[in-house]
Amino acid sequence: MLKPLNIFQNRIGYTFRNQAFLIEALTHKSFVHEKDGQYESAIDNERMEFLGDAVLDLAISQMLMSQNAAADEGELSKRRAALVNEKFLADLGREIQISDFIILGRGEINSNGRDKSSILAAAIEAVIGAIFLDSHFETAAQVICALFSDKQGAVQNTPFAKDYKTRLQELIQGKHKLVPHYKVDSTQGPDHEKTFLVSVYLGETKLCEGFGKSKKEAEQSAAKTALEDLVL
Repeated sequence: MLKPLNIFQNRIGYTFRNQAFLIEALTHKSFVHEKDGQYESAIDNERMEFLGDAVLDLAISQMLMSQNAAADEGELSKRRAALVNEKFLADLGREIQISDFIILGRGEINSNGRDKSSILAAAIEAVIGAIFLDSHFETAAQVICALFSDKQGAVQNTPFAKDYKTRLQELIQGKHKLVPHYKVDSTQGPDHEKTFLVSVYLGETKLCEGFGKSKKEAEQSAAKTALEDLVL
Protein backbone atom coordinates (compact mmCIF):
# COMPACT_ATOMS: atom_id res chain seq x y z
CA MET A 1 0.00 0.00 0.00
CA LEU A 2 1.36 3.41 -0.99
CA LYS A 3 2.22 5.88 1.76
CA PRO A 4 0.63 9.39 1.94
CA LEU A 5 2.29 11.90 -0.35
CA ASN A 6 2.88 14.40 2.44
CA ILE A 7 5.50 12.00 3.85
CA PHE A 8 7.41 12.08 0.57
CA GLN A 9 7.13 15.87 0.33
CA ASN A 10 8.65 16.17 3.79
CA ARG A 11 11.53 13.95 2.69
CA ILE A 12 12.42 16.12 -0.31
CA GLY A 13 11.74 19.42 1.47
CA TYR A 14 9.15 20.68 -0.97
CA THR A 15 5.34 20.87 -0.78
CA PHE A 16 3.48 20.96 -4.08
CA ARG A 17 0.83 23.57 -4.70
CA ASN A 18 -0.53 21.41 -7.51
CA GLN A 19 -0.54 17.84 -6.26
CA ALA A 20 -1.42 16.60 -9.75
CA PHE A 21 2.16 17.36 -10.86
CA LEU A 22 3.55 15.12 -8.14
CA ILE A 23 1.10 12.31 -8.88
CA GLU A 24 2.06 12.43 -12.56
CA ALA A 25 5.76 12.35 -11.67
CA LEU A 26 5.25 9.23 -9.57
CA THR A 27 3.04 7.38 -12.07
CA HIS A 28 4.90 4.73 -14.06
CA LYS A 29 3.70 3.89 -17.56
CA SER A 30 2.95 0.32 -16.52
CA PHE A 31 0.08 1.60 -14.38
CA VAL A 32 -1.36 3.73 -17.19
CA HIS A 33 -1.18 0.83 -19.65
CA GLU A 34 -3.06 -1.43 -17.24
CA LYS A 35 -5.72 1.07 -16.21
CA ASP A 36 -8.46 -0.81 -18.14
CA GLY A 37 -10.56 2.32 -18.45
CA GLN A 38 -10.58 2.89 -14.70
CA TYR A 39 -8.11 5.78 -14.71
CA GLU A 40 -8.78 7.61 -17.96
CA SER A 41 -7.04 10.77 -16.74
CA ALA A 42 -3.85 9.01 -15.60
CA ILE A 43 -0.64 10.29 -17.22
CA ASP A 44 2.70 8.53 -16.94
CA ASN A 45 5.88 10.29 -15.84
CA GLU A 46 7.94 10.07 -19.04
CA ARG A 47 7.38 13.72 -20.05
CA MET A 48 8.20 14.86 -16.52
CA GLU A 49 11.33 12.71 -16.64
CA PHE A 50 12.38 14.38 -19.90
CA LEU A 51 11.98 17.83 -18.35
CA GLY A 52 13.59 16.88 -15.06
CA ASP A 53 16.67 15.50 -16.82
CA ALA A 54 17.33 18.93 -18.33
CA VAL A 55 16.60 20.81 -15.09
CA LEU A 56 18.86 18.46 -13.15
CA ASP A 57 21.77 18.88 -15.58
CA LEU A 58 21.55 22.67 -15.39
CA ALA A 59 21.16 22.82 -11.61
CA ILE A 60 24.02 20.38 -10.98
CA SER A 61 26.24 22.29 -13.44
CA GLN A 62 25.48 25.53 -11.63
CA MET A 63 26.16 23.95 -8.23
CA LEU A 64 29.46 22.40 -9.33
CA MET A 65 30.71 25.64 -10.87
CA SER A 66 29.95 27.62 -7.73
CA GLN A 67 31.54 25.05 -5.42
CA ASN A 68 34.56 24.09 -7.57
CA ALA A 69 35.98 27.38 -8.79
CA ALA A 70 39.31 25.85 -9.81
CA ALA A 71 37.90 22.89 -11.77
CA ASP A 72 38.09 23.00 -15.55
CA GLU A 73 35.34 22.00 -17.99
CA GLY A 74 36.52 18.41 -18.27
CA GLU A 75 36.58 17.86 -14.51
CA LEU A 76 33.18 19.54 -14.08
CA SER A 77 31.73 17.29 -16.78
CA LYS A 78 33.06 14.18 -15.03
CA ARG A 79 31.69 15.21 -11.66
CA ARG A 80 28.31 16.06 -13.14
CA ALA A 81 28.18 12.72 -14.94
CA ALA A 82 28.89 10.93 -11.67
CA LEU A 83 26.01 12.74 -9.96
CA VAL A 84 23.35 12.33 -12.64
CA ASN A 85 23.94 8.79 -13.87
CA GLU A 86 21.28 6.13 -13.39
CA LYS A 87 23.03 4.28 -10.56
CA PHE A 88 23.58 7.40 -8.51
CA LEU A 89 20.02 8.64 -9.00
CA ALA A 90 18.64 5.20 -8.16
CA ASP A 91 20.70 5.10 -4.96
CA LEU A 92 19.34 8.53 -4.05
CA GLY A 93 15.85 7.21 -4.72
CA ARG A 94 16.48 4.30 -2.35
CA GLU A 95 17.85 6.67 0.27
CA ILE A 96 14.67 8.78 0.30
CA GLN A 97 12.55 5.64 -0.23
CA ILE A 98 10.79 6.97 -3.31
CA SER A 99 9.66 3.42 -4.11
CA ASP A 100 7.07 3.75 -1.34
CA PHE A 101 5.24 6.28 -3.51
CA ILE A 102 5.73 5.16 -7.13
CA ILE A 103 2.47 4.08 -8.76
CA LEU A 104 3.15 0.88 -10.70
CA GLY A 105 1.13 -1.58 -12.74
CA ARG A 106 0.64 -5.14 -11.57
CA GLY A 107 3.32 -6.50 -13.92
CA GLU A 108 6.01 -4.23 -12.52
CA ILE A 109 4.93 -4.85 -8.94
CA ASN A 110 5.18 -8.60 -9.49
CA SER A 111 8.62 -8.30 -11.11
CA ASN A 112 10.12 -6.26 -8.25
CA GLY A 113 9.77 -2.99 -10.12
CA ARG A 114 10.06 -0.98 -6.92
CA ASP A 115 13.75 -1.83 -6.75
CA LYS A 116 14.65 -1.39 -10.43
CA SER A 117 17.28 1.28 -10.85
CA SER A 118 15.79 2.52 -14.12
CA ILE A 119 12.38 3.12 -12.51
CA LEU A 120 13.83 4.79 -9.40
CA ALA A 121 16.15 7.06 -11.39
CA ALA A 122 13.36 8.05 -13.78
CA ALA A 123 11.08 8.89 -10.87
CA ILE A 124 13.73 11.14 -9.30
CA GLU A 125 14.09 13.06 -12.58
CA ALA A 126 10.32 13.24 -13.01
CA VAL A 127 9.85 14.69 -9.53
CA ILE A 128 12.46 17.33 -10.30
CA GLY A 129 10.58 18.21 -13.49
CA ALA A 130 7.35 18.41 -11.49
CA ILE A 131 8.92 20.78 -8.95
CA PHE A 132 10.09 23.01 -11.81
CA LEU A 133 6.57 23.16 -13.26
CA ASP A 134 5.01 23.74 -9.85
CA SER A 135 7.39 26.60 -9.02
CA HIS A 136 10.37 27.82 -11.05
CA PHE A 137 13.99 26.91 -11.73
CA GLU A 138 15.41 28.64 -8.64
CA THR A 139 13.22 26.59 -6.31
CA ALA A 140 13.94 23.35 -8.18
CA ALA A 141 17.67 24.13 -7.98
CA GLN A 142 17.40 24.68 -4.22
CA VAL A 143 15.76 21.29 -3.75
CA ILE A 144 18.38 19.65 -5.96
CA CYS A 145 21.22 21.29 -4.06
CA ALA A 146 19.75 20.13 -0.74
CA LEU A 147 19.53 16.55 -2.04
CA PHE A 148 22.90 16.50 -3.82
CA SER A 149 25.23 18.92 -2.03
CA ASP A 150 26.40 16.37 0.52
CA LYS A 151 26.93 13.78 -2.23
CA GLN A 152 29.91 15.50 -3.82
CA GLY A 153 32.33 13.87 -1.43
CA ALA A 154 31.19 10.49 -2.67
CA VAL A 155 32.29 11.34 -6.20
CA GLN A 156 35.50 13.26 -5.51
CA ASN A 157 37.60 10.09 -5.82
CA THR A 158 35.26 8.15 -8.07
CA PRO A 159 37.00 6.51 -11.04
CA PHE A 160 35.12 7.73 -14.10
CA ALA A 161 36.40 5.00 -16.41
CA LYS A 162 32.95 3.49 -16.85
CA ASP A 163 31.28 6.78 -17.79
CA TYR A 164 31.55 6.02 -21.49
CA LYS A 165 29.30 8.89 -22.62
CA THR A 166 31.55 11.50 -21.02
CA ARG A 167 34.71 9.89 -22.40
CA LEU A 168 33.21 9.69 -25.90
CA GLN A 169 32.07 13.31 -25.78
CA GLU A 170 35.52 14.50 -24.70
CA LEU A 171 37.21 12.47 -27.45
CA ILE A 172 34.88 13.67 -30.21
CA GLN A 173 34.86 17.28 -29.06
CA GLY A 174 38.63 17.28 -29.02
CA LYS A 175 38.88 15.90 -32.57
CA HIS A 176 35.82 17.24 -34.33
CA LYS A 177 34.46 20.12 -32.20
CA LEU A 178 31.08 18.36 -32.23
CA VAL A 179 28.95 16.71 -29.56
CA PRO A 180 27.63 13.17 -30.15
CA HIS A 181 23.88 12.67 -29.85
CA TYR A 182 21.73 9.64 -29.16
CA LYS A 183 18.50 8.31 -30.65
CA VAL A 184 16.21 5.52 -29.45
CA ASP A 185 15.76 3.24 -32.46
CA SER A 186 13.33 0.76 -30.92
CA THR A 187 12.03 -0.85 -27.75
CA GLN A 188 11.10 -4.48 -27.25
CA GLY A 189 9.33 -6.51 -24.60
CA PRO A 190 6.66 -5.81 -21.98
CA ASP A 191 6.99 -2.78 -19.71
CA HIS A 192 8.54 -4.74 -16.86
CA GLU A 193 11.17 -6.32 -19.14
CA LYS A 194 11.65 -3.68 -21.82
CA THR A 195 14.89 -3.50 -23.79
CA PHE A 196 16.06 -0.33 -25.57
CA LEU A 197 18.10 -0.10 -28.77
CA VAL A 198 19.92 3.23 -28.99
CA SER A 199 22.25 4.60 -31.67
CA VAL A 200 24.92 7.25 -31.19
CA TYR A 201 25.55 9.74 -33.99
CA LEU A 202 28.25 12.20 -34.97
CA GLY A 203 26.30 14.73 -36.98
CA GLU A 204 24.32 12.64 -39.45
CA THR A 205 26.74 9.71 -39.26
CA LYS A 206 25.69 6.73 -37.17
CA LEU A 207 28.61 5.46 -35.12
CA CYS A 208 27.30 2.51 -33.10
CA GLU A 209 24.34 0.87 -31.43
CA GLY A 210 23.82 -0.24 -27.86
CA PHE A 211 21.26 -2.26 -25.92
CA GLY A 212 20.07 -1.79 -22.35
CA LYS A 213 17.20 -2.19 -19.92
CA SER A 214 16.86 1.61 -19.82
CA LYS A 215 17.64 4.45 -22.23
CA LYS A 216 20.60 5.53 -20.12
CA GLU A 217 22.04 2.03 -20.01
CA ALA A 218 21.64 1.64 -23.78
CA GLU A 219 23.31 5.02 -24.37
CA GLN A 220 26.28 3.96 -22.23
CA SER A 221 26.49 0.69 -24.18
CA ALA A 222 26.50 2.56 -27.51
CA ALA A 223 29.14 5.00 -26.27
CA LYS A 224 31.33 2.13 -25.01
CA THR A 225 31.23 0.41 -28.41
CA ALA A 226 31.94 3.69 -30.20
CA LEU A 227 34.95 4.32 -27.97
CA GLU A 228 36.32 0.85 -28.69
CA ASP A 229 35.90 1.38 -32.44
CA LEU A 230 37.49 4.84 -32.41
CA VAL A 231 40.46 3.79 -30.26
CA LEU A 232 41.20 0.48 -32.03
